[in-house]
Amino acid sequence: MTRKYYFIGILLTAGVFGAILIAYPQLPSQIPTHWNMQGQANDYSAKWTLFLVGPGLMAGILLLFYFLPWLSPKHWEVDTFQSTYLYIMVVLVSMLAYFAGVSLWVGLGYAANVDRAIIGGVCLLFALLGNVMGKVRRNFYIGVRTPWALANERVWNATHRFAAKTFVLGGVIGLVLTAISGKGWLPFAALMASTLVPVVYSLVVYKQLERRGEL
Repeated sequence: MTRKYYFIGILLTAGVFGAILIAYPQLPSQIPTHWNMQGQANDYSAKWTLFLVGPGLMAGILLLFYFLPWLSPKHWEVDTFQSTYLYIMVVLVSMLAYFAGVSLWVGLGYAANVDRAIIGGVCLLFALLGNVMGKVRRNFYIGVRTPWALANERVWNATHRFAAKTFVLGGVIGLVLTAISGKGWLPFAALMASTLVPVVYSLVVYKQLERRGEL
């Protein structure tokens, strides 16, 4: 089971590396690597940096997720939700592959609305993460890790079941706003709300349990 997820991650990393390698001779020496909220390039880097921000970061995520279980303190192991943990890893690697593809496409001189492409990708990321957020168990690395959620398992589970809904809702609303609006701050606001509301919810649930003497 574990090998399947890592195989997908390695395959995606190798695919992005190969795509950059093939396109490398056609790329200009300097390529856009950052865009403002209007989708206009405002920073450039040497084309070899594509290997770092693409397959480099992807390989880094794979290595990090490989070693995090070993680093986890006892009773806080990620093994308790391993399939969800590895799913999140693949989603993150896939999103990095997508962002690398956008950078490569623009670097080759093709037209693209980079602002919408990037924000839309982030919105999709939130929706996909929300799809499994309710299955994430207490740990120090992934999830809505507020002090109140980490302090109590009931608060953690309630917070993440709620966050699963807000992440999916925020991601979907963000995608719709990205499609119909040219203002990048609107989907960004939806994503921010989807992450901040569960933080407040976590505190509320904790205080309710504390008041009832159930902590």
